[in-house]
Amino acid sequence: MRLIILGPPGAGKGTQAERICAKRGIPHISTGDIFRDNIKRETPLGQQVKGILDSGGYVTDEITNQIVADRLAQDDAQDGFLLDGYPRTVAQVEALDELLAKDGHQVEAVLELQVDEHELITRLVKRAETSGRSDDTEDVIRERQRIYREETAPLVRIYSERDRVVQIDGVGELDEVTSRIDTALDGLATA
Repeated sequence: MRLIILGPPGAGKGTQAERICAKRGIPHISTGDIFRDNIKRETPLGQQVKGILDSGGYVTDEITNQIVADRLAQDDAQDGFLLDGYPRTVAQVEALDELLAKDGHQVEAVLELQVDEHELITRLVKRAETSGRSDDTEDVIRERQRIYREETAPLVRIYSERDRVVQIDGVGELDEVTSRIDTALDGLATA
């Protein structure tokens, strides 16, 4: 399956992505993880990305699209993948469409984890307290939620028009949310 997972910060995307990928035998491709790995290894890409991020900028669509294209060309992604953190812009959606169309593929589903904003703030404040992250204040968390809604709305609209968005209730115990996702994906596989 060729999947995308969306959800605001604190919705549990990373945790659920790992579970989905383990069950479905597909790689979890997180652009954030790729960027962090390259920065850690001090690769030329890592140095370029670090400079952009350190100055408060966003990694360009061109760089991000190339990183994703390179990763999707690897053997383990030939039969499917789950993208996390990509696409983030309309231009990235178009680049992904073009890339997949070369091999006659398309995104099969966009899983949208939905969690009430109050619940998200509670989760993230608690996480900040246990992890000692002083930058996760309630104001910062609310701003991240606002930016996410603004940036993601166009993507959800595009994929909704293609009938690809599967909304998942992201509130509840970890296993409950996983079960909801599995049921939705199993339904897609038989459709």
